[in-house]
Amino acid sequence: METAARSLDELTLDREPLSRAEGIAANNAMPQQDTSLGAEVMQRNKDKVVAYLMENVAEYRRLNELRRKGWASTEADQFFANQRRQADAGDRDTVIALNKMMGRIAREMHSLIRAFTIRTSGAGPPMVLDMCAAPGTYLEFALHVNPGAGAVGFSLPPEQGGHKLVLKTSETVSIKFLDVTMLAADMGVPISDIPPDHPHAKDFRPAAFHPGLTFDLVLCDGQVLRTHKDHRAEYRERREARRLTLTQLALGLEHLGPGGTMIVLLHRFEAWDTVLLLHTFTKFSTVKTFKPRFDHAKKSSFYMVATNVQSKKAEAVAAVEGWKEDWKAATFETDDERWRQIRPGIGANILDVDEFLDDFGPELVRMGEKIWTIQADALERAPFMRRR
Repeated sequence: METAARSLDELTLDREPLSRAEGIAANNAMPQQDTSLGAEVMQRNKDKVVAYLMENVAEYRRLNELRRKGWASTEADQFFANQRRQADAGDRDTVIALNKMMGRIAREMHSLIRAFTIRTSGAGPPMVLDMCAAPGTYLEFALHVNPGAGAVGFSLPPEQGGHKLVLKTSETVSIKFLDVTMLAADMGVPISDIPPDHPHAKDFRPAAFHPGLTFDLVLCDGQVLRTHKDHRAEYRERREARRLTLTQLALGLEHLGPGGTMIVLLHRFEAWDTVLLLHTFTKFSTVKTFKPRFDHAKKSSFYMVATNVQSKKAEAVAAVEGWKEDWKAATFETDDERWRQIRPGIGANILDVDEFLDDFGPELVRMGEKIWTIQADALERAPFMRRR
């Protein structure tokens, strides 16, 4: 698992070659969700979100039609298969291309919404936390925008399938090579409490964060890589994307100073997990969204930029606690049948989805319209669509 732009297609994840539907970032590709486990509640709520958007947003209807056409395209299958092969290569040319692409995304995001500017002022130098740093492009850009800032980053070791780091470290910029999803102590589980028969009992880590350490800018753009698959127990395969998301969110928000900024990579705007997350952040921050116009434009991925985050507010503290509990369930409930029973109840505190959409729907549309337009325009331009 590594940084957001680890390939040309977020649909790779940790699974086998994908269907054409998944290849266009549509209904079967959910890095934020565990669609095969406890799917009924999530799917039912997501269907209501989709129905709301189809009824109220012309751009979403256009995107939905383009997705439908793409699912029927064998050319789309080949297009995304080629991109997956390129992303998995991991050679020098791939790393260079990845770094350049991420640089373009960072510059575009910053030019539009000043996402990387540190707005808080404390006694010491500003600090940046990158939860999944390699290759280090976003962190490097953040340090460029904020001269004198220090940074702490985490990165999956290359020997476990992680990307190579291009960022230069120093006395004020440190990178810790480890799997952040195994930071049990930081996620509220002492190492002494780890069940000895757990498949990864020896892999869980003690605390990596110093008590009281806070940051002004937190980057949460990590994703699961297929190249890490051989290093994970089988039970993790359907949950790993969620475990990674939960770890980044919980530790990122917990260690963000009041008034700070979080940049979070998300997928599939209409997915129920995504909708809940956006709604949660509106309770204690100012939320903007961003999608690159060219890089990753055909995909469903986008960025949430939360500024002036009141990380000590009760709603923020409760969110961190909830994410940690979700992580514990996904990590230690290794029996799939038991997990199927638990999963639908996690985060399902919205009793009336229709009422929720009546209230939050207009804000959701405001956040999503540009994202849907950019993706729809990109799909219209896609070579596999032009051949039809």
